[in-house]
Amino acid sequence: MSFQTYSLFVLSIIMISFGHVENRLNLLQLQNDIDKLKADFNSSHSDVADGGPIFTDRLSNWTERNEKRIILSQIISMYLKMLEKSDRSKAHVRNISEELHTLKESLSDGSKKIEDLKDLTKLEMNDLKIQRKAVNELFSVLQKLGGTSSSHKRKRSQFPRLCKC
Repeated sequence: MSFQTYSLFVLSIIMISFGHVENRLNLLQLQNDIDKLKADFNSSHSDVADGGPIFTDRLSNWTERNEKRIILSQIISMYLKMLEKSDRSKAHVRNISEELHTLKESLSDGSKKIEDLKDLTKLEMNDLKIQRKAVNELFSVLQKLGGTSSSHKRKRSQFPRLCKC
């Protein structure tokens, strides 16, 4: 299956999952536009199959609705970035871009979460000030993870209890 066929599959999942398909005609029009985009990108080239899919395999790792919103918002951003460099005078490129922009707006909370993740990767954990701040927040972070985990309960129960006789 080609990249563009996967693209249609991914886009279809996104649109159906988030209620942006009013009827099959929109999806059929989108299929037609994507077929034209395939021709623009010469997606029948033999190298398209090399290395497997780039988006659909990643989607299977994200199972919860809110998780999917995060990864799908990033995937939509990647498609929009790709289409920015395409010939915007072509109607099918504009139609696909408009639909992707609409979807991106509906996934805006996912985009914010992606930015949070990117910001975390930029933190300089060797910086002493950042380390101090991180240590001050450690207990709060652990509490949010569920301070009554099974290992925490087990450790407490191993301590002898004082009798209040």
